[in-house]
Amino acid sequence: RPHRTELYEDPPSGCWPIVYSPDYNITFMGLEKLHPFDAGKWGKVINFLKEEKLIADDLIVQAREATDEDLLVVHTRRYLNKLKWSFVVATITEIPPVAFLPNFVVQRKVLRPLRTQTGGTIMAGKLAVDRGWAINVGGGFHHCCSDKGGGFCAYADITLAIKFLFERVPGVSKATIIDLDAHQGNGHERDFMDDPRVYIMDAYNRYIYPGDGFAKRAIKRKVELEWGTEDTEYLQKVHTHVEGALNEFKPDILVYNAGTDILDGDPLGGLAISPQGIVKRDEVVFKAARRRRIPVLMVTSGGYQKRTARIIADSILNLHSLGLIHSQLAARGAAHPSLEQMVRDSAKDLGNLSLQ
Repeated sequence: RPHRTELYEDPPSGCWPIVYSPDYNITFMGLEKLHPFDAGKWGKVINFLKEEKLIADDLIVQAREATDEDLLVVHTRRYLNKLKWSFVVATITEIPPVAFLPNFVVQRKVLRPLRTQTGGTIMAGKLAVDRGWAINVGGGFHHCCSDKGGGFCAYADITLAIKFLFERVPGVSKATIIDLDAHQGNGHERDFMDDPRVYIMDAYNRYIYPGDGFAKRAIKRKVELEWGTEDTEYLQKVHTHVEGALNEFKPDILVYNAGTDILDGDPLGGLAISPQGIVKRDEVVFKAARRRRIPVLMVTSGGYQKRTARIIADSILNLHSLGLIHSQLAARGAAHPSLEQMVRDSAKDLGNLSLQ
């Protein structure tokens, strides 16, 4: 029997399925600046959306911190105990001075924000099934698996969200992960290695971290990109493979890891996609899901430049302006496009891609 969790309590009905908490942001004596990650980017995304009058504070679903009991749905007790050692957390977050801090400080200032983002992803999973879509403004810790963290990822939020759905939501028994962060998503790949219920598509720079050959065996659709890949080639590949993935396997939920570290100039990603290319990429994924009536859970994952927050916000605004996300969209029902509209959209998509 699944344990009771506050993460699955229904939020107020007027809320958008956009999940966030001010607790997401990591601010601690400037230590967060030692990692290229913009540790306040999540709050900036929300501020841009508020400036554009898309949302207000009382319309956002407030993320709650995942408890130990929640985390144990995937993580081993041994792994969670290891996080009580500051040097382990320093290694995972790639911020060496964290090793010298008392662990209660590390728990509060570093791990609690990550646990809250993880709770946000789990919450967004249920919201996506209920509403047709949900966006966790944080999360996407795709290098963490049940018993090992790394690459700034201390909790396996993608695995957790999917396992929670499988265990608690009737009718959800198959999931597709589309991972378009610049890095290979080796965490969820290791967790779902031999699980036929989960289909993984992963497009990443083949030359960078983590280069996890074992985890690659879990990828059903592997799109290995070269250094400096640009918009035209990238969008064409994403379109082809997203369509192929969703034609090959019909999931009950699509988890979309929408990393912005593919942006040109990102110090860790090594790709060369424009801001407009990122907005278009997200549109391609949401359109493909919408046509097939598959609920989408989007997480924001990596992105290591100051301008990524603005791009994430622009992408969400674009999805809204196209009617791909909507405050009152029902997951299963009249809000879905007619067959005729779907055919029209499909033709238009292909036209747009060939024009680029």
